[in-house]
This record gives sequence, structure tokens and C-alpha cells, in this order.
Amino acid sequence: MPGTDVTGCERRCVLPFEAVPSEVRLLRRAAVAQLTQWGAAMACSEAQIILTELATNVIKHVGEGASATLVLEWQGRRLRMEMHDKSGSLPILRAADCEAECGRGLHMLVAMSLDWGTMVTAVGKAVWCEIGLGSEAMCRRVERAVLALEAYQGFRGTVLEGRPHEEALEESVPELIADLLHWASGRGLAPDDVLDQAQMHYEAEAA
Repeated sequence: MPGTDVTGCERRCVLPFEAVPSEVRLLRRAAVAQLTQWGAAMACSEAQIILTELATNVIKHVGEGASATLVLEWQGRRLRMEMHDKSGSLPILRAADCEAECGRGLHMLVAMSLDWGTMVTAVGKAVWCEIGLGSEAMCRRVERAVLALEAYQGFRGTVLEGRPHEEALEESVPELIADLLHWASGRGLAPDDVLDQAQMHYEAEAA
């Protein structure tokens, strides 16, 4: 998978790919290799989740086999990811309680990002988001965890009345992790590897 790396006040890498599941795996590997080369390995786990959602949305809503391009830009303490495709239809952020899988990937992107948006291009559109690096990213991780747990309780219909908020969130942690491991297994990932990677990133950032 070819890429272009520009060194200067910001680093930029362009990764064209075909929107099929096998290419998404290669795209994740290419992005991890590039971020590691830039010295931004702490962002790899987060970036993989986001770019997987972005690429999956292209497959679902533009069409399997469509041509797309991922652009990575390291700008100071932020990493910007842009997913370009040739469809002019902009994504819609639907209600979080939608029963079908409509817009949930976009909700995840919003929760994980410092900023995000869409833009019309000369040949279609681009969906972009920015994540933080360093201490800024640590604060965002805690904020995202709270958002994810609150949304998870909503999907499960958990009742909060008469119970402390923090206690309710704590009780949801194991269930959410279990669901994420089922999701990872369904995508062909080994749950033990996912846990090991999460622990590795946590320990590196906590240190």
C-alpha cells in the first residue's frame, strides 16, 4: 500500500486503498507503521479504531470496492485523519438510540475525537477527525470512557434512579469490555491480543 510522507512543521501521509475488508486490515497496519515511524505510537490504538470505522462506512455507504484515500497529518499535539471517497453524500449524525446500525460509527468517532467534520471535495467528500497526543489525549481518554459507559447504559436500558452515577458506571465496565471483546472476535481479532495491546498502551501512557 503506497504512501507519501512529508517531513516539516507537520507530517503528512497519503494512503489510497480499495474499500474491501482485506484492505482495511492492510490500512490499519500501514497507519500503525507510519505513526510508529513518526514517534506517535501512543496514538496507534485510537487511530486504528477510528480509521476502521471510517473505512467501514465507505464500504457500507459508498460501496464495496470503491476507491478511497486515508490522509494522516500530525499537526503539533494533534493527529488529523481524513477519509476521502468519491461520493458526494455527507454522513448524518443520527440519534444515539437508533435501533439499527445507523450512525453509531459516527457517534463513536465524535466521542473519540477532539474535533471532527465533513467537507465536500472536487471529486466527492471527506470525513475528518482529530485526536490528541500526550497529556491532552489522556484527559480525552477519561472523558470518552464516561461518554461510552453512559451511552452503553442507554443501549442496555440500565436504570440509574436511586443509584450513584459513578457506581452505575463502574458496574457497566466489565459488560462493556466483554461486548468489545465479542466485537473484536467477530472482526477476526484475538481477544487476548486486544487486551494485551490495551494494557500495553495504558501502562505506557500512565508512565
